[in-house]
Amino acid sequence: MSEFTQRDDTANAVIGSDAPARTSLRIHPRDNVGVALTDLPAGREVTLDGDTVRLADNVRAKHKFALVDLAENAIVTMYGVTVGRATRPIVRGGAITTENLAHATGNDQAVPGTKGWTPPDTSRFQGTTFDGFHRPDGRVGTTNVWLVIPLVFCENRNIEVLRQCVADALGDDPYRDYKRMARRMLDDTRDDSPDSTAADAIDAGAPGRFPNVDGVRFLTHTLGCGGTDDDAEALCQLLAGYVCHPNVAGATVLSLGCQKAQIRMLKAAVAERDPQGLKTVDYFDQQSSASEDALIRDALRSIFDGLAAADRVTRQPAPLSKLTLGVECGGSDGFSGISANPLVGAVVDRLVALGGSGILSEFPELCGVEHELIARCVDVPTAERFSQLIAAYQRHAAAVGADFAMNPSPGNIRDGLITDAMKSAGAAKKGGDSPVVDVLDYTEPHRRAGLSLLCSPGNDVESTTALAGSGANLIVFTTGLGTPTGNPVAPVLKIASNSEMARRMRDIIDFDAGPIVRGERDIGELADALLTLCIEVASGRHPSHAQRLSQHDFIPWKRGVSL
Repeated sequence: MSEFTQRDDTANAVIGSDAPARTSLRIHPRDNVGVALTDLPAGREVTLDGDTVRLADNVRAKHKFALVDLAENAIVTMYGVTVGRATRPIVRGGAITTENLAHATGNDQAVPGTKGWTPPDTSRFQGTTFDGFHRPDGRVGTTNVWLVIPLVFCENRNIEVLRQCVADALGDDPYRDYKRMARRMLDDTRDDSPDSTAADAIDAGAPGRFPNVDGVRFLTHTLGCGGTDDDAEALCQLLAGYVCHPNVAGATVLSLGCQKAQIRMLKAAVAERDPQGLKTVDYFDQQSSASEDALIRDALRSIFDGLAAADRVTRQPAPLSKLTLGVECGGSDGFSGISANPLVGAVVDRLVALGGSGILSEFPELCGVEHELIARCVDVPTAERFSQLIAAYQRHAAAVGADFAMNPSPGNIRDGLITDAMKSAGAAKKGGDSPVVDVLDYTEPHRRAGLSLLCSPGNDVESTTALAGSGANLIVFTTGLGTPTGNPVAPVLKIASNSEMARRMRDIIDFDAGPIVRGERDIGELADALLTLCIEVASGRHPSHAQRLSQHDFIPWKRGVSL
């Protein structure tokens, strides 16, 4: 039995001691700032690469301090790239804060295809497979779900009616434990009371009716009408990405009838992705139905017929080349770019070397490292498309009075990510070092094996929603502050940047990268362990915490509004 097939405690087996083996770090030889790995008082001497620096200020863990005297307007470098500009003189050993540093990026020129890459050793995984659901189009799913979606927000209530009816019929209510808790609080009952026992029996239902199906996923959203034509088209393209996803067996679609996002638009978007019509999709229009009862009855029949058909598909071995790993970060801290993000990047590199794929998103969090990504693009057209999409995003954001510099949240800043460029330099590490083979606009499907860039916002759920919409069948999500984010169709694994948070929020964290910060484990060793966990989750042998918690977050992006 794999170490990752155990529940809760052993799922976080790599969580270790918080006692730091080192107190500070210079990430790149060109950096003129260091990172405090623990709280450091003013007057403390730290030695980095043989250079001893006496701290002029108190520097909190995860925050930065100057390694040289910095004049006003001096460029501040971290990860070897520009991450800001000093707004006032900063003495050697002085703390870097929002009061003395402003967002700034470099203007380095890059030539596509000039950054070399040496694939990591993947001999340990040669011949390794995962157990997935093979689809007629050749793709392989890591889950097998039936999807129920509205074309417009007016149908959200009917979606909720269907959700409750199906959960009750299948005895598959993900919140039954909380409901029991609430009943006991209200009735002041005990576990051994007759009322409680009866309630438990009702909640338990009849699980196992469709053993090869991972559930029914009910999506709701606030779009479909009242916006622009482009908004309606983007929604239909996103929903088509979900309908045609390899993790989805088929879908039931509800339409009101008069909205902008018409059934014909979704059908056309589905046909682009599924030209042979291999995916089962049932469409229902409320304004054309005899009654609401008839609509609900027809939709329920569609769902249960779909479940019966989906249950006939079983997990079978598939090569790792069939995995498409979406990478995301949220609730980042000053350790994210040191531990969790480069760890995930190492996993992406391993998967790419094995013939698989990675998708790196969040364009606002690539600000300042564009030149590095351009140098990794396989050809000029790929690099030009990346430049064009990121420039267009900047223009859309500017049109509503926003800028990439506004991306860091108060939590990011509090925990050491002072500027967007500083946050971006660490966030980009999730993409590893392999060549960029493709650049996708929002809602475009994944097309080529290898690393792709996907235009999406920095908003956690909007970006995770986009990753699944473009075909990621597994998502790895790094966090330093903790976030419960999940997805309706793609399993999401949460990777902690630090052990303290991993222990405190162990009910949502799947893997701890904290030992990297302490110098106890190297990235290569943990990357092998994390890839092994990904294979277990992809095979259905180990559900991620987001899956256990039924964390099914879905938010479409209104382009330009969100950073």
